[in-house]
Amino acid sequence: MRHAASLVLMLATLAMLSPSASAGDDDYAAMLGYLTSSRLDDNVLQGAQGNVAVNLAAGDLNSQANLRAFASGTAAQARIDVRQRLQANRVDAPLEASAVIAGHVLSGAHGLVSINQVSGSANTQLNAVAAALADQGIRETTDGSLSAAVSASAEVQPGTEPGVRGEGTRSVAVAANAMQGFRGVLQLNQTAGSGNATGNILSLSVSELPR
Repeated sequence: MRHAASLVLMLATLAMLSPSASAGDDDYAAMLGYLTSSRLDDNVLQGAQGNVAVNLAAGDLNSQANLRAFASGTAAQARIDVRQRLQANRVDAPLEASAVIAGHVLSGAHGLVSINQVSGSANTQLNAVAAALADQGIRETTDGSLSAAVSASAEVQPGTEPGVRGEGTRSVAVAANAMQGFRGVLQLNQTAGSGNATGNILSLSVSELPR
C-alpha cells in the first residue's frame, strides 16, 4: 500500500506540473508572435570607413541581400542579377513591430554603406551597387564596352499568407543624431510589417580622363 500511495502522489504531482509548463510555452510563443523589434543603437559603426554591409532581421522568413559588382578596364562591364521570392509559406504577422536606428550610428562615417533592417515576417530587402570604370587614359569608350547594370526583382507570392491579423503598431525611425556627418553613398531599407518588398539600386559607368 505504501508503494501504491507513493505512485498516486507522483502522478498527481506530474498532472499539476504539466499544465503550468504548457502555459509557459504558450506565453513565450505568444510573445514572439506579437512583438518583433530590431534596433541599431549607441556608437555602432561610428567613424566606419570603406565598404559596410549590414543585414539585421527580427521575425520569420525575411530575405535580405547586399550585393556589389565592380569592374575596370578597356571593356569594363559590371552586372548584378538577383531574384528574391517567397512562396507557399504561412507566417505569423506580429501586431507590434519596430525597426529603429538611434544613438550615434554611422556618425562621422564615410564610404559605401548598405543597411537592411526588418522587423516582421515574409519581407524582402535588397541593396545593389554596380560600377564600371574605364582605365585612365582612355578618352573614348562606347556604351557597349563600358556598362554597369543591375537586374533585380522581389516578390511575395499569393501563397504566402500572414497567420495573425489585427490592429497594432508598425513603425520605423532614424533618430536625429544618427548618421550625422556621414559622407558617401548610403542605402537604407527599413521595414516593419509583413509581405513588403523594398530595394535600392545604384548603377555607375565612368570613363576617367588623364590627369
